[in-house]
Amino acid sequence: MLKILKFIPTQLTICLVLGILFGCYFFISPNTLAFILGCLSIAFIAVYLYANKKFETNLLFTFATFLLAFCIGIASITFKNEHFKNNFYANQQSFLENKPQTAIISIQKALKQSNYSEKYVGEILQLNTKKSIGKILINIKIDSVESNLQIGDKIFVKTIFNEISKPKNPYEFNYKNYLKNQQIYYQVYLEKKAYLFLEKETTLTSIAANSRNHINNKLVKNGFNGDELGVIDALLLGQRQDISSDLLQSYTNAGAIHILAVSGLHIGILLLILVFLFKPLNNFKQGKTIASVCVIISLWLFAILAGLSASVVRAVTMFTAISIGMYSNRASNVYHTLIISMFFLLLFNPFYLFDVGFQLSYLAVFAIVYIQPKLYKLWQPKIGVVDKIWQLFTVSSAAQLGVLPLSLFYFHQFPGLFFVSNLVIIPFLGIILGAGILIILLAILNILPLPLASSYSFVIEQMNNFVSWISNQQLFIIENIAFSFALLCSFYALLIFTLKWTEKQNFKRAVFVFFSIIAIQTVFIMEKYELQTTQNLIVFNKTAESIIGCRMGEKLTIETSKNNFKSTENPLKNYLVGTGIDSVFSSTKIQNLHFYKNETILIVDSLEIYNFKKNKPTIVLLRNSPKINLDRLLTTINPKLIIADGSNYKSTTLKWAESCIKHKTPFYNTMQNGAFILN
Repeated sequence: MLKILKFIPTQLTICLVLGILFGCYFFISPNTLAFILGCLSIAFIAVYLYANKKFETNLLFTFATFLLAFCIGIASITFKNEHFKNNFYANQQSFLENKPQTAIISIQKALKQSNYSEKYVGEILQLNTKKSIGKILINIKIDSVESNLQIGDKIFVKTIFNEISKPKNPYEFNYKNYLKNQQIYYQVYLEKKAYLFLEKETTLTSIAANSRNHINNKLVKNGFNGDELGVIDALLLGQRQDISSDLLQSYTNAGAIHILAVSGLHIGILLLILVFLFKPLNNFKQGKTIASVCVIISLWLFAILAGLSASVVRAVTMFTAISIGMYSNRASNVYHTLIISMFFLLLFNPFYLFDVGFQLSYLAVFAIVYIQPKLYKLWQPKIGVVDKIWQLFTVSSAAQLGVLPLSLFYFHQFPGLFFVSNLVIIPFLGIILGAGILIILLAILNILPLPLASSYSFVIEQMNNFVSWISNQQLFIIENIAFSFALLCSFYALLIFTLKWTEKQNFKRAVFVFFSIIAIQTVFIMEKYELQTTQNLIVFNKTAESIIGCRMGEKLTIETSKNNFKSTENPLKNYLVGTGIDSVFSSTKIQNLHFYKNETILIVDSLEIYNFKKNKPTIVLLRNSPKINLDRLLTTINPKLIIADGSNYKSTTLKWAESCIKHKTPFYNTMQNGAFILN
C-alpha cells in the first residue's frame, strides 16, 4: 500500500484532487488563475532545467511539481464550470429569473420520470436573441398525450426559468447540490404543447440514443417488455430509467444494484468476449495490433452507446490500458492503471470527483485488488468448485467492505444478504451478458428465434424474482443507519490501519489501529452528547399538511394534521435518520398554543381563534389557509414573526407576505425557505 503512495502519478493525483476541492469551495477568477498558471509554468521549467543541469531532483523541483498539479486541479474545475463563463445563459444581461423568456433548447438526456412529469436534461443554445451555453432541467407534465421528445431534438420555448430549490426539510436529499455537480442550476416546467420542434441536431449522443431506441423497438417486437426489457437496457445499454422503482429498490435491498450499473464488472466480461472474438486476427501479420485496436474501438463504442456515465468511462479507460498491456505482452500494475485512469478522467471532467458512482466504483476496485487476496489466504479449499465459490465470496466481501462506510454515509442501509445475491448472479452474469449481446444482434437482423427470446426473457424474469425474494427478507436488511462524515473518515482510517497491521504486526501499526478505534469512540461520544442535549421546535414543510415537532434531546414529539401518521414517511424519516433519534411520540391533534423557552407560539387554523387575553403570542403560525384579516391580527397581537407552513394555499401566502411587509413584521414561508427551526 505504501508503494502506491511512492508512485509519482499517485502523488500528482492527490494534488490534483486537493486542487479540485479547493477550486470547488474557493473561487478564483479565470484571468487570475491563468496568470498564476503561466507564472508557475515558467518557474517549473526554470527549476526543471536547473535540476536537469545538476543531474539531481531537488526539493524545490518536487514542490514546484506538486504546486503545479494543485493549481491545475483548481484550473480544471474553474474552466470546466460553465457558470463562470460569460456566455452562460444565467449570466446574460437579458436573463430575468421568474419571468417568461424565449429559448432554444437541445435535448441531451432522458431521466427517470416522476409521478407527475417526464424529465430531460437540455442544453441552452440561445436565450432570447443571444447564443448561450448551459444545461437545464426540463419537466414536462404527464398527461394522456406522449411528449415524443428524443435525444437531439431542438425545441423553441417561452417559459419561466426557476432556480433549483434547496432542501425544504432537515437532512433531506440535496437535489440542488446533486444537480449543481452536473452543472444544472435552473429548471423549466412545460406543458405538452408549450414548445415548437425545430430542426433536429445530429450529435454523437443523439446517434447513440437513436441506436438504443432502434434496439429497444426490435426487442419489443420480439416480445420483451416491462421490467425484463428495463433490466436488459440496464445491463447492456447502460439505461436504468425504464426499470420500475419497486424493482430498483429490490436490487438495492439485495445488495445487487451494482449489477444494473454498467461498470468494471460488465466491461471486464465484455473485454473477455471481445478478446475471444478477435483472437483469429492474431494469426496474421500485425494481427495483434489490429486486434488491440478493434478491441479498444469496440469498448469505446459501447461506452458511447451506454451514455458515457462516470462509472462506464472509468471502467473503459482502465480496461483500455489493460488491453494495451495484454496485446503488448507487458504486465500492467492494476494500481498504476487505476491511478493513471483517475488522473486523466478528473483532468478531463473534475466534476466526476463528486459523482457517487465514480467514488463507489474506484473504491470497490481498489478494495478488490487490495483486500481480496488477504481474505482468500484465510482459507484455500482443495475442491475446485468450492474454491471458485470461495473466490467469488471473497471478491464480493472485499468490494462490500471497501464501499461499506461510503454506502452507509450516502444510503443509510446495509443489505445483509449481499453475498447470497452476488454468489448466485455473478457466476452467470458473463453468460447473461454474452447471450444478451447475441439476442440484440439477432433482433437487429430480424432473425431472432422465438424460443431463444422467450428463454432469455425467462432467465431475466427469474433473476428479478430471485432478487425480489432476497429483498423481501427484511430481517437481514438494516435500515435507517445514522452515519456522519466524521464516522466515515474514522471507519476508513480503522480499515486502512487494520489492513496494514495484518501485513506486518508490529507495535507502531498497532498504535495506529488503537488510535483509530479511539477516534471512532470519540465521534460516537460527541454525537451522543449532541443528540442528548439538542433542543428545538421544528415546523416541517409538507404540501397540504402541518407537521410540528418538539425535540427534547433524544425524544421527539410530533403534532400533525394527518390522522394516519407514520414516522417511516418523509420528512420525518430523513430527520430521524439524520439525527439518530429513535423515540417518537405522536399526537394527531395540533394544539393552538405552544410554550417553548421564552417564546409563546400561537397556531391559527381554519377556526380562526387568535385572541388570547392571558397569553400574548410572540410567534404566530398560520396553517390550513385560515380566512383571517391578517392586518387586524398584526395590529392586535403585534408578533415578532409570522410563519406559514405547507398546508396553506400559495395565493394566500402571497397576500400574507404583503401584509407583513406593510406592518414591517418578518414573514417566514416554509414553502419558500424550508422548515422553520427554533433553537
